Amino acid sequence: MKSAFQPFDARKEFSASRRILPHWQQSGATYFVTFRLADSLPVEARERFEELRRLNSSDAFDWVERYLDAGNGSCAFSDPAHAMTVALALRYFDGMRYNLGAYVVMPNHVHALVQPTSSTTLTSITHSWKSYTAHELQRQNGITGSLWQEESFDRIVRDENELRKFDEYIFENPKAAHLKQGTFIVGKGSAGWLYPNT
Repeated sequence: MKSAFQPFDARKEFSASRRILPHWQQSGATYFVTFRLADSLPVEARERFEELRRLNSSDAFDWVERYLDAGNGSCAFSDPAHAMTVALALRYFDGMRYNLGAYVVMPNHVHALVQPTSSTTLTSITHSWKSYTAHELQRQNGITGSLWQEESFDRIVRDENELRKFDEYIFENPKAAHLKQGTFIVGKGSAGWLYPNT
């Protein structure tokens, strides 16, 4: 089911909250979201990221992304079966609870473009993805301990240029990280914002 892309609209009501990271929410908006495995950043990297974030550095996301792309932690999703569990979870409620754009399952993190439907929040979507995949991987593969970092990074997409930038970033991320075929899954959901003929 194709949906209309909706960027952030400063004229409409929105809410902002913060735990460690800032989170803005606006009904109907499209988000770029990143969530990662709990062991993907060592303590010293988390501390440096916190420092960059406190300084409100525009380089904070790029810095942490370079760290993630370096392949730290267990990299559980370099196993194609584990990555497929995540990819299937991303697509499961596509067109019902949310509209899914481009996504990539990297060895230790996930990026996706997603637009919640009016009855769903981004928080509930990411919680559902993480909860389901953690339980499945623990049940099927004996993975133990906390799988996901509790909080995710999210950004409301500001305009169509930014949507294109994030879409390109998602599709190029495996190449930028020098990953071998079979150690990641990249695809697109039903949203069709940038692909009207697919």
